[in-house]
Amino acid sequence: MPTREVWLKARDYKTFQLQLAREILEDVREGVKLDQATRAHPQPEGGFIGKPLLVHVYRQLTNNGVWTFDPTFLRKIRMKPSRTLSGVTTVTVLTKPYPCPGKCIFCPTDARMPKSYLPDEPGAMRALHHDFDPFLQTSARIEALYAIGHPTEKIELLVLGGTWSSYKKDYQEWFLKRCFDAMNGFEARTLQEAQGKNGDARHKNVGLVIETRPDWVTPDEVRRLRMLGVTKIQLGVQSLNDAILEQNNRGHLVAETRHATALLRAAGFKIVMHWMPNLLGATLESDREDFKHLWTDPHLLPDEIKIYPCQLLSNAELYDYWKRGEYIPYTTEELIDLIADIKIHIPRYCRVNRIVRDIPSTNVVEGNKRTSLRQDIQHELSRRGLHCECIRCREVRGRSIDPGKLELHEHVYTSARSTEHFLAFDTPEDYLAGYLRLSLPNGNTPELKLVDLDDAALIREVHVYGQSLSIGEEQMGAAQHQGLGSRLMERAEKIGRRKNYSRMAVIAAVGTRGYYARLGYALGENYMLKRL
Repeated sequence: MPTREVWLKARDYKTFQLQLAREILEDVREGVKLDQATRAHPQPEGGFIGKPLLVHVYRQLTNNGVWTFDPTFLRKIRMKPSRTLSGVTTVTVLTKPYPCPGKCIFCPTDARMPKSYLPDEPGAMRALHHDFDPFLQTSARIEALYAIGHPTEKIELLVLGGTWSSYKKDYQEWFLKRCFDAMNGFEARTLQEAQGKNGDARHKNVGLVIETRPDWVTPDEVRRLRMLGVTKIQLGVQSLNDAILEQNNRGHLVAETRHATALLRAAGFKIVMHWMPNLLGATLESDREDFKHLWTDPHLLPDEIKIYPCQLLSNAELYDYWKRGEYIPYTTEELIDLIADIKIHIPRYCRVNRIVRDIPSTNVVEGNKRTSLRQDIQHELSRRGLHCECIRCREVRGRSIDPGKLELHEHVYTSARSTEHFLAFDTPEDYLAGYLRLSLPNGNTPELKLVDLDDAALIREVHVYGQSLSIGEEQMGAAQHQGLGSRLMERAEKIGRRKNYSRMAVIAAVGTRGYYARLGYALGENYMLKRL
């Protein structure tokens, strides 16, 4: 092996870095810890070799047959493993700037961005860099995640940009087709062709998420979202108090939220609600009361929630209220106390996706500027001797499991139009390894006109947690690829038969249709179906 002096004399610094990376990898193979191996091979001009280059060199060595690929070794050198610890790889893309139907006083306005987004937010920066081109955003993000060692075979596509339903229909179809083109690796003629080809693509779409407003959810829109392949809806609820909604010029009332949620649940969508404490007119006590309605109103009961405390930004109308002394942001301490109080009441069937927007603190005029609120709240709960039982707090993540010791629990709760069964595989320590959401309608929703759902029990989600693994890859002690999904499906079908439903329907992402086909399901109009 050439010495460092030889490489340096060759003045080929890039080649030298590649060799340095290989030396680090060889040390790690011999049992040296990664940080120690990296520091033992510093770059002559200062600094150390980064993980992206280590991953790149490792992939070169294994692709060329010099080394045998070892997924365990790749996990040791992977960057940001938490990005795929929930079982899928999320790719976020933004739609182009477009007039928003809402006039909310708390939303920032920037002509370069879709309404409510700022150009220096991480995902927004990437979108702006690619001029909001959906193909470039999707492909670049997949490449970046692959470069730092993450599997990219199972992609959850998260489409942000305000009110999706207000964009023109031809733009919606073009946008999603180009995202699928990027996942498929070739350009299809139509969205339907791109969807059909995704089942055999290297990057399969296992979830498609859009965000919209309650007042834009209609039966026609619900049917269209299904045709587009959408499986999850982020719904901007913000408040469950009509007076506060009106004060903040939200443009809809709680009645629209309740109706939208009922329609979406009846069609099988996963429902993510955005809730905002500290709106104009709210108090700490009113926010505590407001939050309770999410879980006591049978028309609501979200599957996931994002808690987005209102942030005071200079380019929002709310800034003028603050200057006049009519609005006072909560302090960081008040927010921590508030959210710690309410978080322990979140049901086990709900996941808290985020606490606070990923807005750089330099944009916040006054009030909380910390983006680490989730960790702050966890510390506060620990100090109180309490803990949250939401899905995210119980995910098995990178922990090893013994499939033989998993316990299948069934949590049943009643919504306005259905009985919901949350089937969960839990470890003896109460970590969540996988779950299924089964919805048993109390009668059809005739205004939806979804023939697939006639007399059908409805599976709204199947999710197995733990580090996302490549298709066909196994990992000792991992929750994924242990047959948990098929066992959950069997249990759901047994319940459906017992309750006298004639068939089971699954709201399946286009890239997962093959999985359900192997379990005996066939594609109807937009759902996977099986006779019971």
